[in-house]
Amino acid sequence: MTIPVSGPDRRAVGCSLSASVGEPTSIVLAVAVARSAGVRVDESLAVTVDGRPVEVRELEGRAGTRWHRAIVPTGELEVRYEAEVEGRAAPATVEDRDLVEDVRPSRYVQSDLLPGVLLDAEEVAALGATDPFERIAAARAMVGELLDYSPGSSASTDGLPEVLATGRGVCRDFAHLLAGLLRATDLPARIVSVYAPQLVPMDFHAVVEVGIEGRWWVVDATGLAPRSCMLRIATGSDAADTAFLANDGSALALRGLSVRATVGRDGPAGVEAEHPGDLVALG
Repeated sequence: MTIPVSGPDRRAVGCSLSASVGEPTSIVLAVAVARSAGVRVDESLAVTVDGRPVEVRELEGRAGTRWHRAIVPTGELEVRYEAEVEGRAAPATVEDRDLVEDVRPSRYVQSDLLPGVLLDAEEVAALGATDPFERIAAARAMVGELLDYSPGSSASTDGLPEVLATGRGVCRDFAHLLAGLLRATDLPARIVSVYAPQLVPMDFHAVVEVGIEGRWWVVDATGLAPRSCMLRIATGSDAADTAFLANDGSALALRGLSVRATVGRDGPAGVEAEHPGDLVALG
């Protein structure tokens, strides 16, 4: 077991997206920094269609997730979110419901298909026989052996069967497979969308939180950004719960997306060096 690593307490994040809306539709945004004790957020969210403001209603999900729901008319949708963040979130604790909910298969994390269907059953069993902290590192290494990081290689509806069939994926696919391996070996694991300073190329990022000894620890199967800088956005069973934009039909076409995430005034120098095996909690 390694010593926990903390991170910087000043970060600036935001995003802009544009879309064409072909007919009135309901949208749900998951772009706002999650509500967490210890984190102070100065933020703004603007949603417009053809330049006219649209009324937005905030709903709360798991682990401080903040969904913003709106009914938007036909036209050109624009969303802009900006946040200045200070402080570190209080450590997330594993609740009794998590021990049930986060070991179950889900829409994109078909963990029940891994042993004996998608992967060798003995290999999964051997993984499950290891110490929980060693299992995290072993599962992360297994994901790296099974998948190559390849932007644009998977569809938003792909689950573990499709991704393992091609051996290629993006951050959400890496997170889904890692969560699947952990759930298949009885460790609670959930998907978290984050703002990730120093991620290249910059985008929304997907990581996994695994529950061990009452605490949630963040694991990035891609290793593309320092975990100590990351800011929680949305938390759920898989990408269906954490998508930055969802709507109730096919009348919406995304035209543009940009994401911004930087470390505060100290810049990259304020980020602690971390090893993939370090214990890091999202803050």
